[in-house]
Amino acid sequence: MRCVIARFPFDLTRSGVLESMKGIKPEHLSGESVIIGRRTYPVKQVGQVITRQDRRDFSAGEVLRAMTQLGFTCRDLAPASAPTRVLNPLQQASAMLGAPVAA
Repeated sequence: MRCVIARFPFDLTRSGVLESMKGIKPEHLSGESVIIGRRTYPVKQVGQVITRQDRRDFSAGEVLRAMTQLGFTCRDLAPASAPTRVLNPLQQASAMLGAPVAA
């Protein structure tokens, strides 16, 4: 399949991507990821390996689109939930009584 990543055309195949990623150790996940074989790789790492370009030259969206079209499973890490607010005992009592809690 022909796809454009960082303004350069690439002829990618599913087997070619599998072969390129063979032996590559996945980095720590911090955002979007692609499942290739039995491993989960960060999107930017996959893009760097298959295009041999610097990660700053392409967006994660370009690689995600190409990997999805090739049939790989792509995931987006859920955003971290908002930190829970710790209330002191007076604020807890006020909240139980229905009074507004001051910040």
